Amino acid sequence: MTEYQQLVDQFKSEILSLCIDSKENLNNFNDYFSLLAHGLNKYFTIQDSILFRLKGNSLKPNYTDYQFLNELTLNDVQPLLKSHYIIEIPKIVQKQNYLQNHTHIMPLIVEQSILGLIVFKCEDETKEAYLTPQLVQEVTKIYQFLLDSYKMQANEDKYRKLYAITDLFHSTMDIDVILENVLVAIEENFANFEVELILSNDQDRQTRVCIKPFDYLSERPSTIESFVSGEMKEEKASELDCCLLNAPIKGRQAIYGILQVKAPLKYVFSTTEKEFIRMLAHASGNALENAKLYHQSHRLVSDLQLINETSHRMNMKLSINEMLLFLQKQLLKSFQPKEIGFFFKNENQYKSTEVCTGFFQHEEVQIYIEHIEKHFEVTQDSLFIADFSRLIDEDIPFKSIMAIPMIVEEKINGFSIVLHNEPYFFSFDSFKLMQSLIHHSSLAISNSILRDRLQEMVDRDHLTKLYARRFSDNYVEQSIQKDDSGMFLLIDIDNFKKVNDSFGHQVGDEVLVQISSQLQQQIGTRGICSRWGGEELAVYIPNILNNEALKIAQSIVDIVPNKTNPSVTVSAGLITWNRHARPDFQDIFLQADTALYSAKRNGKNRYCLFADSMQLQH
Repeated sequence: MTEYQQLVDQFKSEILSLCIDSKENLNNFNDYFSLLAHGLNKYFTIQDSILFRLKGNSLKPNYTDYQFLNELTLNDVQPLLKSHYIIEIPKIVQKQNYLQNHTHIMPLIVEQSILGLIVFKCEDETKEAYLTPQLVQEVTKIYQFLLDSYKMQANEDKYRKLYAITDLFHSTMDIDVILENVLVAIEENFANFEVELILSNDQDRQTRVCIKPFDYLSERPSTIESFVSGEMKEEKASELDCCLLNAPIKGRQAIYGILQVKAPLKYVFSTTEKEFIRMLAHASGNALENAKLYHQSHRLVSDLQLINETSHRMNMKLSINEMLLFLQKQLLKSFQPKEIGFFFKNENQYKSTEVCTGFFQHEEVQIYIEHIEKHFEVTQDSLFIADFSRLIDEDIPFKSIMAIPMIVEEKINGFSIVLHNEPYFFSFDSFKLMQSLIHHSSLAISNSILRDRLQEMVDRDHLTKLYARRFSDNYVEQSIQKDDSGMFLLIDIDNFKKVNDSFGHQVGDEVLVQISSQLQQQIGTRGICSRWGGEELAVYIPNILNNEALKIAQSIVDIVPNKTNPSVTVSAGLITWNRHARPDFQDIFLQADTALYSAKRNGKNRYCLFADSMQLQH
C-alpha cells in the first residue's frame, strides 16, 4: 500500500471516528463539515475551507459567518461540471474580497450532478501532489456520508420533537398550549422562516397566541385552495418576495385552519420538510378537534345545567320582577353583555320593564327597539346581529345584538335583548343558548304575568281600580304590626243617592271614578286607596306624622267638589296611631266609622278626627 493511500485511509478513518464519537455534539451541518475541514487541513494542508452547497439553482456559502459572501450560480462554475479535478479558483469567484487569497476549488460531483464545492488555500506547492482525482472522489464520498448523517440526525430530531409534541397534544385539552407548541416546533426547525396560524372564525377567540382569522375575501388563492381541499399547497408569491407553504390544520371531522410557512422566494422545500410540516399540521388538527369537542361537551353539560337551574327557579312561585331579575343574572353570567333589557307587548307596543339596565332609559335605545319591532312584525325568529353598525348609517354605541322573542301559544308576548359594544362579540353558540333559556322561561314568565293579572283582578275594584276591601284589610293589619305610625281615613260621598236618582247610576259610577282618581293622585305610592263598599272609599298611609295626616284629610275634602261633575262633597272619619298605642285591628275601622258619623252629623263636607268622647257606632 502506498504512502498516499495510507494517508487517505487515515483521513477517512479519523473523520468516521470523530463523526461517531462526537455525534451528540453535532447540532447542524456546519459542525459536520468542520470535521471534514479539520481532516483536510491535518492530512493535506488544505486550509480555510469554505463550503458552497447547492440550493436550488445556486451555490450558497454554508457557514452563517460567511453569509457576507455572494452566492455562486451554476454558470460561474460550469467548467467544474466537466471535470472531477481540483482546479485553480476562477477569477469570477476570486474577485470576492474574502476569497482573494484562496487558491483552489474542489468540486463535489456525483453522477454528473454537483452537490457543492469547497474553496480553499493550498500554499505548500509540494503538497499539491495530494490534490488528485482520487482525493476528490474520497472527499465527495465523505461529504455525501456526512450530509446523509446530518439529514438522518436532523430528521430524527424533528420526528423526536414531533413525537413529543404529539404526546403533549394527547395529554392536554388546552387550545393555547396546542397552538403555542405548533409555533414553537416550526420556529425551532425553520428558524429563519416566518410562520402564521390562520384559523377559521368558529375557533375559540380566547387564546394567548396571535391568530389571524381565516377570511375568504382576503386570503390568497393557494391558501383558500389548501383550506377547501385539505391538501398542502405551495406558491411562489413573487409580489411578496416569498415562497408560501400552506398546510391544512385538519382533524377527522373538519379543517380548522392553515399553518402557513413563509420562506425566501428561491427556497425549495425538501420532501422531508414538507412531510414534517404536514404531519405537524395534521397532529395539531386532531388535537384542536379533540380539545374543541372536549370543551363543547363541557359547555353542553354546563348549558344544560344552566337551563335546568333556570327552569327550576322559574317554576317556583316568584313575582314577575323576581323572575326577570334571576334571568338577568343568568344572562350576565353566561354572555357578559354590557346591557340587558326585557320588553313586554302592551296593545301592539313593546314597553320596557323595571328590570332593564340603564341604557334602556335613554332615547338612544329607540333605534334598537324600532329595528327589533319591525323584525318581529314579519317573523317570530330570534334576531342575531354581529355588527349593527353595518345596517345603519348612524354612529351607535353597541354593535352586537341578540334579541329573543317570548312566545306563548304562537304569539309574541315580549322579548329579551342583550347588547355589547364590540362587534362579533356574541358567538353563535351563545345565541343558541340564549334562545333555549328564553324559550324555557317564556311560559313561566307568561304564567306569572297571568297570575299577577288575576291577583290584580282580585285585589282591585273593577270600577274604580282602587284596592278591594280584603286587600285593604290585610295591608292595614300588617302595618299595625310592623310600622311606627299610621292614618286611616274613611270617606263617604254626601247625598250620593240623590246623584243616582237625579242623573242615573252611570253618572254616579263616573263620580266614584273621578273621586278615586283624585285620591290616587293625592296619595301616590305613600299608601293605598281602596273602595270600602258602595259609595264609601278609604285611604291608609303608614309611617305618617299626626299633623300631616290632618292636612291630607282636609286636602281631600277640599279638592273633591272642584274635581267632580256633577259636583259633590264628601265626609270623612280619621284615625291616627303611633307605636306607643297600637290600636286593635278591628277598632280602627269602628273608630273611623264613628268619626265619619260625627262628620255627617255636623253638617257634612268635612272630616272629623276620632276622639274617645265620641260615641262608638255599632
